[in-house]
Amino acid sequence: MYAVPLTAPDAAESAELCPLEPWQAEEFLAHMDRARANTDPWIPWASRSTDLDSARATLQGYADRQAADTGRIFGIRLDGVLVGGVMFVHFDTRMGTCEIGCWLEPAGEGRGLVTAAARHLLDYALVERGLHRAEWWNSSTNLRSRAVAQRLGMTQEATLREYYPHNGIRHDKEIWAVLAPEWKASR
Repeated sequence: MYAVPLTAPDAAESAELCPLEPWQAEEFLAHMDRARANTDPWIPWASRSTDLDSARATLQGYADRQAADTGRIFGIRLDGVLVGGVMFVHFDTRMGTCEIGCWLEPAGEGRGLVTAAARHLLDYALVERGLHRAEWWNSSTNLRSRAVAQRLGMTQEATLREYYPHNGIRHDKEIWAVLAPEWKASR
């Protein structure tokens, strides 16, 4: 399996970005059990990955989307342990747009891992694949996710008020975006 380094070779901790696939469902489930308190307030599929079959189904859904070139999921490993991930929630080559999402368990927080991983996804989408627009959607109450969008140089374009219900609460959804010319200029 391939992995993309997220930390310098001489860093105290080693972090990498790598694919997540259905055969890794057991590891993914153990990780989700550690991450659930961090992810469940904002990510609906986190509450659906609660046993081996549902964890495998989550990963299989992304494998199917990868095969169709419409989405993809990657894990973030810290010293070999799965601590989070990033994904293309949607990937539309015809329209030239994508949406990037993320999640992280407490053991991975505060190290810039999501920002580093999202940069790789943005380079892939906007430079290598030639998409024109990348979006980042987050609940307005998820300040950590908003901070990643800001660190990536994205522009907040909208807030969709009470856009979706999750865990009995209607959440506002912020939409952030970066265009390919902006991303290339910033790199």
